[in-house]
Amino acid sequence: MIEIPELAFGGLAAGTVSALALGSGLWRSRRERARLRREMTGLRHQVEQSARAGAEEAERIRQAFTAELAHLATRRMPAEASRTAHPHVPVPGPVGPEGAATEPVLAALRAAVLQERKRVDAAARAGMRGTTREIQASLYRLQDILHGLQQRYDEPELAQDLYSLDHENEQSLRRAQVAAVVCGAWVGLAREESHLVDAVTGGQARLAGYRRVKLHNHLDPGTALVSHAVEPVAIIAAELLDNALRHSSPDTSVVVNLEHVHNGVAVTVDDAGVGMAPDERAAAQRVVAGTDPIMFSDLGDPPRMGLAAIGQLTRQFDLSVDLSTPSPYGGVRAVLLVDKHLLSRVDPALRPAAASTSPSTRTGEVPRQEPLAEHAGHTEHAHAPAPRAAAGSRTAPAALPEPDTHQPASTPARPVSGTDRPAPGTDHPAPGPAQPAPPAADDLPRRRRRQVSPDQAAMIRPSAAGTTAPARSPEETAAALGALQSATAAARDAARSEGTPPR
Repeated sequence: MIEIPELAFGGLAAGTVSALALGSGLWRSRRERARLRREMTGLRHQVEQSARAGAEEAERIRQAFTAELAHLATRRMPAEASRTAHPHVPVPGPVGPEGAATEPVLAALRAAVLQERKRVDAAARAGMRGTTREIQASLYRLQDILHGLQQRYDEPELAQDLYSLDHENEQSLRRAQVAAVVCGAWVGLAREESHLVDAVTGGQARLAGYRRVKLHNHLDPGTALVSHAVEPVAIIAAELLDNALRHSSPDTSVVVNLEHVHNGVAVTVDDAGVGMAPDERAAAQRVVAGTDPIMFSDLGDPPRMGLAAIGQLTRQFDLSVDLSTPSPYGGVRAVLLVDKHLLSRVDPALRPAAASTSPSTRTGEVPRQEPLAEHAGHTEHAHAPAPRAAAGSRTAPAALPEPDTHQPASTPARPVSGTDRPAPGTDHPAPGPAQPAPPAADDLPRRRRRQVSPDQAAMIRPSAAGTTAPARSPEETAAALGALQSATAAARDAARSEGTPPR
């Protein structure tokens, strides 16, 4: 049997062991709770730090975005709006990486401003078209009045003043027509097929300094333009010559050459002016090419419409103008190319070119010294229909006396040239004062400048009498003018007595 003390000792030992085990578990539990408490405290601190960092980052982002918006509103958007009208204006970039989010705003602004500019430009063009239409109508009425006065009065001095007024009116019509073309209006009335040289000379006649233009016609006789290309070619020629005359010295000439090329006809205009820098020439070439639309507000103040009108016409009528080559005279060379499909041909015998145009070098004629009549606005007055000095003209103005196809008996004979001498072995006599040289078998009838007497030259063009006739006394001049007026009055009295209304 087991003794009681041993049992008590065993129970005490078991209790001690249990107590130790329980104490160890309590200690471990307490240590675990302390560790957990420390971890919770660290996590709380981390959360607080993260919250503070997040708040600071959010505040920084808010401030940066606010600064980016302020930069967008005060700097970038105004620059972008100005850039639509002036491409050279730089647009500042974003302040920071947050500015990438504002790029769609600039794109939308750019599209909205461009659309609004187009709307405003269309409204301005429409208003300008209506204004130019009214101006042209008034100038046409003034033109009719001047033509009536030219037919009514015979006084040379008054006629000269009327011719000067008519020429000024033609220049005003040209400016109004160019403005209308830039605004999208039609060039005017359709013309009949006309000699190409007539179209170029008609454009020359619309300018103030037309006497400085030296035109050399190397085209085959009868080279003409189709009806719808006559007025555009005249307008382009007038604007190219106007630029050449304006940007060159008054004592220099502007040389124009009309030549056949592989794809049609080239009209080359060379001036001895100041020329253009490479960037200016490139910008002008872009304008006359007509590929890019031109805003009315881009033409400057006052608007420069000449090149813009050329660009409109080259795009509408399939013409081409090149300004990329400098002139050998130091200025600018402009080349107008008329393609074959815009060319036609007329019979030069049935419909000769205007008498005031430069004759073709292919006909063997000696070029005339004066490519234009005294009044440049009347260069189109001839048997062949030529382009008017402004679109929409209904009647040709009264012109100075026109050259005849024959010479009076008192006219000296034309000097004998190599082409006039008969070939050896022929029976044709040499041309003398009373017998003109026989024309060649394949030679077409030609229009000759009529040789006028000194009195007639003085009455037709008083300003040039000193160069074409010997000096006369005032009494002789008064007698010639008095004889002219007396003859005119007598003719009118005779017409009234016969019942025919005087002209």
